[in-house]
Amino acid sequence: MFKKVTFFLFSLFLTASGAFALEEITAGDTLNLRRCIDIARQNHPAISAAQYNILAGESRIGQARAGYLPQLTFQSGYQRVGPAQLSSIPSDPYNYYSNMLSLNQTLFDFGKTFNQIQIQRLNTESAEADFQDVSGYVIFGVKQAYYVYLQAKMSAEVAAETVNKFQRHMEIATAFFETGKRSKIDVTSAEVNLSNAKINSLKAENALRLARINLNNAMGMKNAPAYRINEDLVYKPYDITLAQALRRAHEARPDLLSTAKKKEALEKTVVLNQKGYLPVLSGSAAYGYLGNDHKTDENWNIGVTLTFPLFTGFSTKYQIDEAKANLNAFKANENSLLQQVSLEVESAYLSLKEAGERIGAGEIIVRQAEENVELATGRYEAGVGSSIEITDAMIVLNNAKMTYITALADYHIALANLERAMGESK
Repeated sequence: MFKKVTFFLFSLFLTASGAFALEEITAGDTLNLRRCIDIARQNHPAISAAQYNILAGESRIGQARAGYLPQLTFQSGYQRVGPAQLSSIPSDPYNYYSNMLSLNQTLFDFGKTFNQIQIQRLNTESAEADFQDVSGYVIFGVKQAYYVYLQAKMSAEVAAETVNKFQRHMEIATAFFETGKRSKIDVTSAEVNLSNAKINSLKAENALRLARINLNNAMGMKNAPAYRINEDLVYKPYDITLAQALRRAHEARPDLLSTAKKKEALEKTVVLNQKGYLPVLSGSAAYGYLGNDHKTDENWNIGVTLTFPLFTGFSTKYQIDEAKANLNAFKANENSLLQQVSLEVESAYLSLKEAGERIGAGEIIVRQAEENVELATGRYEAGVGSSIEITDAMIVLNNAKMTYITALADYHIALANLERAMGESK
């Protein structure tokens, strides 16, 4: 287990150092979702913190394992000793030295050290699962920001397209007015609609800039250079049942695995504290010398010690009670987490289905709105339609496209949320 985790961490740090240059954003780069996720994995501070938590857990395993090893200490002392001022016996000051090398080894502790190692190993495995959980949330954050960016990009394109349509309509209305076919009110109305469309286009462009900032933040890149994303939102059906989604979540959610490891560690903590009633057998050995300027004596000792806790002020009992209470509280929190997992999966699943249905309906509405604009434009140019009719048709088409784009973004975000809720990090 130690070798496996060490290799895992070594690979992570190689990624964070050597491979970082491969994923560094340069001006003019074209990014896709996969590369955005890879950049976030290498740069997001939450992932770095989770990596260090694993390293800290490995260190605690080593600290617990130290109980199996001998403890070697060396003590050295020096004193300059002189006569007391009130002493009637004259004497000269002299030097006093002492040096002692001591060895202590726990021989048998009824499994206390073994339990401590197991507890820290379980906590480290929990930290590894927490790392996967943090990675899942970071990846979801990138996906969410990425799809919001695509939504803003497509919305800005629709807004610019609407400006062009109103620009074209104003030119036609102006031409008709100059030839006497239409009144001045048609030109004025077209100018007002064009101005409103330009304002909406400016808002859409600003929303696109804000979406880029949020995407940079999700990737852990505060000052990313200018890059492009040429992809658009595309609907791809995702076939899964709610029962399948719940089963995957209970099998793969890293926070559930982390909770299981922590609960097992708390169970072993109860056992460890119960061992506080048992004795500890230890061995010791020492060699040293002490003396002054005139005489030096060597000494050594070797022996075993049995330490039996006869009475500790009920501290062991209270430690056991505390450990049991912590375990029971954690079990209650585990049940709460299971309920939360089911809620997250069901909510994401229903949102996914609802967004998918809106996409289907939105496609029909956009197609109908486009046909309506064509008919209204033809009628107006033929001199039988009104300016209000074509204006209404263009506004309906703009709103229909915006609604369709929102449904696409909601679908992809709901799918990303469902994948996170199921414990899938990809």
